[in-house]
Amino acid sequence: MKANDIMIRDVFYVKGTDPIRVVIQNFIKHGISGVPVVNDQKELIAYISDGDIMRYIGRHKDIVVDSLYFVNVVEGDREGFSERVKQILTLPALDIAKKKVIKVSWDEEVENVATILGKRKIKKVPVERDGKLVGVISRGDVIRHTFKGLL
Repeated sequence: MKANDIMIRDVFYVKGTDPIRVVIQNFIKHGISGVPVVNDQKELIAYISDGDIMRYIGRHKDIVVDSLYFVNVVEGDREGFSERVKQILTLPALDIAKKKVIKVSWDEEVENVATILGKRKIKKVPVERDGKLVGVISRGDVIRHTFKGLL
């Protein structure tokens, strides 16, 4: 089985110049947590996820992480969060998106796609053909198609 056998072809994506407001609207409207970022030729240039947005709005110079669950505010302006939330909405997607994109070719074996998703601990991977974005595969897609008919 190949990537193009299981990939989602109707891919939601944004352009690098689209503001983060558009990215977040796509997340909410389509119930997704990440989108490929493309240029005008639909070439994959980055990927932006909800994690990228969390890292931006949650950035603090005034916190100390004591353990896995506890964060202590040492000092600082708690209003910084509100300002970052307002500011991020107008930033271009490319400003906070990951430029090093893990991607697969449309003819990649699904076993290799599963390996990439598992080892890299990512939720989904864009699929390219001839340098153009043609689909996306999530962990759920691999599970559904791999175990279809076996349960």
